[in-house]
Amino acid sequence: MLTFCIITMEDFVVSARKYRPTTFDSVVGQKSITNTLKNAIKTKHLAQAFLFCGSRGVGKTTCARILAKTINCSNRTENVEACNECESCKSFIEGNSLNVHELDAASNNSVDDIRNLTDQVRYAPQIGKYKVYIIDEVHMLSSAAFNAFLKTLEEPPAHAIFILATTEKHKIIPTILSRCQIFDFNRIEVDDIAQHLAEIAQKEEIQAEEEGLHIIAQKADGALRDALSIFDQIVSFAGKSFTYEDVIENLNILDYDFYFKTTDYLLAGDIPNALLIFNEILSRGFEGHLFINGLASHFRNLLVCQDHATIKLLEVGESIKKRYHQQAQNCDLKFLITALEICRQADIQYKSSKNQRLLIELSLMQIASIHSPDQTETKKAKSIHPPLEKKSTTKVGDQTSETTADKSTPEHAPPAITKGIETKESKEEITKKTTEGTGKLHKLANSKRTTLAISQLTKETDKEIDVKNETQNLDVQVNDFSDEEFLATWKLLAERIKKSDEEGSTIVFTAMNTRSPIRQNKNQILLKVDNKSQYDEILSKRTGIHDFLRRKLKNNTIELELEVIKDVREKKAYTDEEKFKELSEKNPNLKKLKEQLGLDFI
Repeated sequence: MLTFCIITMEDFVVSARKYRPTTFDSVVGQKSITNTLKNAIKTKHLAQAFLFCGSRGVGKTTCARILAKTINCSNRTENVEACNECESCKSFIEGNSLNVHELDAASNNSVDDIRNLTDQVRYAPQIGKYKVYIIDEVHMLSSAAFNAFLKTLEEPPAHAIFILATTEKHKIIPTILSRCQIFDFNRIEVDDIAQHLAEIAQKEEIQAEEEGLHIIAQKADGALRDALSIFDQIVSFAGKSFTYEDVIENLNILDYDFYFKTTDYLLAGDIPNALLIFNEILSRGFEGHLFINGLASHFRNLLVCQDHATIKLLEVGESIKKRYHQQAQNCDLKFLITALEICRQADIQYKSSKNQRLLIELSLMQIASIHSPDQTETKKAKSIHPPLEKKSTTKVGDQTSETTADKSTPEHAPPAITKGIETKESKEEITKKTTEGTGKLHKLANSKRTTLAISQLTKETDKEIDVKNETQNLDVQVNDFSDEEFLATWKLLAERIKKSDEEGSTIVFTAMNTRSPIRQNKNQILLKVDNKSQYDEILSKRTGIHDFLRRKLKNNTIELELEVIKDVREKKAYTDEEKFKELSEKNPNLKKLKEQLGLDFI
């Protein structure tokens, strides 16, 4: 004897449908629009054509259905909501209402479809007062269909109301727009989405961490329907209880901890650990582009935390907000703005870069080398060479000036490469010279050659450094040097750059040897280069060139100026008139002869 066992299983309904708002008050994040519609119903000032615009999943079609149900309700509440009990409401809920017609313009966009709709408009409703026509994705209608719809939309019967919904308002012809009352739906705020998800989790008896719900809300990008779909996905993955870690694992999102740790290393100038944590991120399968954009967003959030008035712009959970606030106390404004600019440039250059990993690593190095005022004092205290200050009087020509010689580590060079490099320039002067000719901070991010490279190019041997340290005078040196001495030092520098085999060294060597530098006065040197590429390469290394020339020639006032020679290309003469003009410029008598004989071109 066979026994059959019938197992019944409740049909699963996705949250986006199960918890779709059925009243104006239950619509999330569109308070101004729902209040306007309720007031229009209450005061009987209903337009006959509405246009609901906005991105996906913000409630356009939902509001259209609620409006259609409410205006036909025979027993509306005091709060202008449908009663859900009258015959019209029940038929609408069951999907049998003859007063509400929905048309998907994406698949029914022909002239015939619109003509069928306009034919139905003539018939009055049997139950209720209005017949409502909801046309979704109305921008998909063809031009002919739009034109067929114009007359009906302009002068519809008193019982007809049209509600058009679209995600691309700009594709709708102006004649349609002018006939509609337009409502622009906003993207739903992260906090509103997270709060709505928490309410659904409570109803479904699901234990969900607040931070995990915030991550889902951020991932949804302002669309509540997307947030509910992601919510269902996480529940399927983790079950009736999920944590923040479950969410970032399922959605493949970088954890906040990576950005907090990276920022701590960058603030401390710890380049090795910053590179190691970036390597760990790459090993987890994340792209460098995603990381640098996430780091930029992290710096933006830290910048927001700098002022209590802007903390409300931080769209994260409370515990993460506290961590941001704590780390923001260790960041100064200059560091964050400069770091954001470096990240922005890395984002722009990422796709075109041939070595994308190196680009991100260089960006991290540059950010780690940003010195805030308090960090500068700390680095001076930890420098190998203790700060020595000695005021001296230096006579240059007829002018006497009092200067201070500072033998501490240069503020613009990373601590690991300060050996053998000494300069009297302030940080502000160096920054100004490094960005000269462009006026843009992104020169630091664009260049893959920093002062680290040039310091290695021009680095003296240990023996030379020992001799120099013994004989180096603390006073500012203004030694007179001959043109022969300068050219010999210039040639020596060019050869060292050529042998360095650094990227860009060939371009710099070529520029230094193509034309001899011009000594404009005792201490100003002008080098003319052929193109912008040579200009940029030398400009990125000019600080190191200054150091080498000043050290070898014992003159700390040497300044190198650059000038790009304009590319004046020879214009070839093709026509007879152009040939005559070129010849007459060389021999003016030809022009006189032409005028005397009254000649002209045929």
